[in-house]
Amino acid sequence: MDSRQFNLKSIRPDILSTTINDNMSADERFQNLVLRPIIKFQNDLLIEVFRNYIEKHKSVFYDLSLEKRLDYIENAIQKDMKLRNSMKGMIIGHFTVAEYGIYIENSSALNKRMMNLVKDRLLSHIQLFEKPELLAAV
Repeated sequence: MDSRQFNLKSIRPDILSTTINDNMSADERFQNLVLRPIIKFQNDLLIEVFRNYIEKHKSVFYDLSLEKRLDYIENAIQKDMKLRNSMKGMIIGHFTVAEYGIYIENSSALNKRMMNLVKDRLLSHIQLFEKPELLAAV
């Protein structure tokens, strides 16, 4: 195993709740073995990227109700290609060469899985997207 591949795999967190079995599709297996650990590893960066996205878009996010904030996150991930491509790059950059080979075989379906995982992660951390001055007061 080359050093890049070894190093990339060694920094990925273990996800103990992940089950792998013979009945899984190749995409689901890739999602559980590659995407989930990388996205978990990149969690703090993905959250900061989204905070920056909120700021760059005139902070309208902060004036929204919780339900609208959830919609805002979902729409940003699905429709803003610049944000989407940036986040995909942060994840793809952590693939090994072999994983990239698998990824390019079915990138469309894997991109959909990738972005759904990112969206779910951001939604589950929505409490971190409060106005910066409110967080500082806590």
